[in-house]
Amino acid sequence: MNFLQSVILGVVEGVTEFLPISSTGHLILTARLLGLEQDHFLTSFEIAIQLGAILSVVVLYWKQLLCSWKVASRVAAAFIPTAVLGLVFYKIIKKIMLNGEPVVLWTLFLGGIFMIVFERFYREKENSVENLESITYKQAALIGVFQSMAMVPGVSRAAATICGGLLLGLKRRTIVEFSFLLAVPTMLAATALDLLKNSESFSQGQWGFLAAGFAVSFVTAILSIRWLLGWIRSHSFQAFGFYRMAAAAAFFFFVYSRTT
Repeated sequence: MNFLQSVILGVVEGVTEFLPISSTGHLILTARLLGLEQDHFLTSFEIAIQLGAILSVVVLYWKQLLCSWKVASRVAAAFIPTAVLGLVFYKIIKKIMLNGEPVVLWTLFLGGIFMIVFERFYREKENSVENLESITYKQAALIGVFQSMAMVPGVSRAAATICGGLLLGLKRRTIVEFSFLLAVPTMLAATALDLLKNSESFSQGQWGFLAAGFAVSFVTAILSIRWLLGWIRSHSFQAFGFYRMAAAAAFFFFVYSRTT
């Protein structure tokens, strides 16, 4: 990896983390396009630069996280299912799933179909939850279960939590913002676990690449969050479904199929 490649991956992480298109899947496929080998450091890099995206949420939503017990406690309730399942399946995710480009392509494509169908039939209820403080602990915990599906690369943490929240009766903006907040403990735990296990093997130069990816992902994540909040005022998530299908098909036909 070189500096430019770390910056490119940082941009991809920041742009895609909070959109329902799978940041992990895009990082894996981008690394392939850049000619990077999916080695031990790259896998850790793809996890660790999520810290930049985490910081963007903290900067934008620090009042909800630090000053509202009702919001913070619901985020905690949603995080528990993901934490438990993440600890149980960490080794499988790290060694098998994060190295599986076919898995990413299939989940990107099928996830796109699901989002299109979901938006075609979904209708928001009149009594949908409008405020973060009004989310029940049961709803929060179930959202956490939906989020755990994103352990499979390409599924998209944002898509899983948003669709799950809509099904559970939350308004679109409410579940989108809750998804932002839930990303903080989720990604922080995943990054801390990985760095704790692997940081001693990183060289000084590799720490520099991590710093560059972190900084770039922070800036681009702020822009991505603000753009998404504007988008959902008058659009559904159907366009992201079509994008996922197109991205999976383009990568397969123009890159993956030529090397198999």
